[in-house]
Amino acid sequence: MGNQTLDPLSPRILEPDIAGDATMPKPKLNTISLKKPPWLRRRLPSGPDYEKIRSMIDRGKLHTVCQEANCPNQFECFSAHTATFLILGSICSRNCTFCNIEGGEPGPVDPDEPRRVAEATAQMDLRYVVVTSVTRDDLEDGGAGHFAATIRTLRETIPSIQVEVLIPDFKGEMSSLETVLADQPNVLNHNMETVRRLYATVRPQADYDRSLELLARVPTIDSKIPAKSGIMLGLGEQEEEVRQVIADIYQTGCRMLTIGQYLQPTARHLPVKEFISPELFEQWRGFALNKGFEKVASGPFVRSSYHAGEMFSAEHLS
Repeated sequence: MGNQTLDPLSPRILEPDIAGDATMPKPKLNTISLKKPPWLRRRLPSGPDYEKIRSMIDRGKLHTVCQEANCPNQFECFSAHTATFLILGSICSRNCTFCNIEGGEPGPVDPDEPRRVAEATAQMDLRYVVVTSVTRDDLEDGGAGHFAATIRTLRETIPSIQVEVLIPDFKGEMSSLETVLADQPNVLNHNMETVRRLYATVRPQADYDRSLELLARVPTIDSKIPAKSGIMLGLGEQEEEVRQVIADIYQTGCRMLTIGQYLQPTARHLPVKEFISPELFEQWRGFALNKGFEKVASGPFVRSSYHAGEMFSAEHLS
């Protein structure tokens, strides 16, 4: 990819791929990191306004993806009255090799968490909330009931609030998806994350087709709730593979897409294979729009909840 013009007809191989057989031992990760280019240099948030928001979250004993991932967009999102809350604890039952959330044995579900999320939302004067979670394969419904309870409590506390949910795959249990959709989130988001070939290495406990099926079921359950998905680049994918995953997402009926840069959280995680230029991100945005997506956010700092409120408003009004 690099800085060259995207040729839609001739895929170009990047560095040797990192995918392997899922049954093979996990490869030792390369800890030699590429030097970040100038467009990825951004200071983390600071200052009294940011500290005020952070203290509210800490007092409520809540988790946000913004902070867990040290997201450089967090103050920008907080300033736009948007935040992403992480529910169902901070320990994930899976161990994806790109994600900085700790894996292990999750603790019990906190039944008071929906109330605390709603109270913090009101105190922070948020207008748009993204609710996501760690993956909870240990729970019978994958945590779907807790998602639903959080949506209900938010709406009871702040009737005008707009709620997007970013859900795991629920191990393919569509009854769990139905449980979440029954409480009418404004947007149902489920990230594909990467191309099919890299799933064995990047998301070894997930399944490419299972995630596509989840997205495809959203409009069949409730056609009024838009589906959204996201992918990250820089893991060693080929251009043809990126085109294919974008096309696959579109075929599910999903019309909202985010495309961002993968950044290696620690030396224990997968190394970055390539830093994608802002110009190439813009070309991918154009490709997705030409494919038929109605709203696309694409750029080095884009994450699945980046400008989520603005994306929903534009989609809702279109």
